[in-house]
Amino acid sequence: MTSAPAMPMLDTAQAILQRRAIKSFKSDPIAPDMLRQLLDLTVAAPSSWNLQDWQIVMVQDEAQKAALSAAAWNQQQIVQAPVTFVFAAAPYAWKDDTHMQQIYQEALNRGAWPQQTIDRFKTVIPEFQEKLGDRNREYAIKDAMIAATHMALAAEAMGLSSCFLNGWAEAQVKEVIGAGDELAIAVLLPIGYKAEPRKNPGRLPLSHNVFVDQIGNAYSG
Repeated sequence: MTSAPAMPMLDTAQAILQRRAIKSFKSDPIAPDMLRQLLDLTVAAPSSWNLQDWQIVMVQDEAQKAALSAAAWNQQQIVQAPVTFVFAAAPYAWKDDTHMQQIYQEALNRGAWPQQTIDRFKTVIPEFQEKLGDRNREYAIKDAMIAATHMALAAEAMGLSSCFLNGWAEAQVKEVIGAGDELAIAVLLPIGYKAEPRKNPGRLPLSHNVFVDQIGNAYSG
């Protein structure tokens, strides 16, 4: 089976407005160059201190997809879509000297962070993260979710579709992807070509949940 032809890229606003959570996917494969572009756009996402504290697992093998679906209460998008991305968060990536040195060196090579900044970060980042305590997990999951959102919008712009899955048993998902206790699962994201369109269910008016300066002062613009 050949992959579907590439479509013209949507702009950001179009992708945001058009994206829907797709419940049924075609089995058509995604071309390798599209997958690479999708990943490049995904990891362009920002993260706290540029920690890039995510680990993204592409689940493509049919047996692996079936096992992942079972860990996610048998949600069928996982077995239907050609690939499901598992976004895992690494709360203590900042303690990994090899990981951090790669980040510092890349920033230095690009001229983004001078050596003085890097030297300061080597002290400031551990101090900040230590103060977070148990919230290290929360912060890492936030970063992973930002990256997953980048992926969903990039996929839409590229003519693909997605569906955020937030229903799964974490221990089972970890077992499927071989993750240890040091990781937290943020979200599962099947990506593929939609089998059927879905209508926009609508959103509440801005005055319902957007406020100016403080809760209760509804935005009316």
